[in-house]
Amino acid sequence: MILRTTAEMAQALPPTGALFGLDLGTKTIGLATSDPLRGLASPLETVKRTRFTQDMARILALMEERAVVGLVLGWPLEMDGTEGRRCQSTRSFATNVQSIRPIPLLLWDERLSTSAVQRMMVDEFDMSRGKRAQKVDAAAAAFILQGALDALRRAA
Repeated sequence: MILRTTAEMAQALPPTGALFGLDLGTKTIGLATSDPLRGLASPLETVKRTRFTQDMARILALMEERAVVGLVLGWPLEMDGTEGRRCQSTRSFATNVQSIRPIPLLLWDERLSTSAVQRMMVDEFDMSRGKRAQKVDAAAAAFILQGALDALRRAA
């Protein structure tokens, strides 16, 4: 089920179990995971996009390995809050995920998540451009997931 609010997500989830955060890009998918009690999001890996079935095979293997009970997918709204072209492809991805593995899936506003993560990588960690490029997608997924985890805690 594709959900839009944290209240809906909170009702759809079991009391414990890890969540995955996904930052869907055109060339990569950043993945992050939470602990089973859903307190902290951590970057996991970046999947290079090829074909949906191959991408999902990797994601599903990681979901099984970590006993994931729900997904938080970055929802790429325009800066004015409207849905743009990228929302259409994200919605298609979410629908395809549901056809393979029905699981609670929350669409979470991701505006400025990558910018925030890149700024943090430069300001706080003094990371070079090359190192940032390797880690930014998974870190953005963790940023998205942490925002949703915090909101889910408030919704409970």
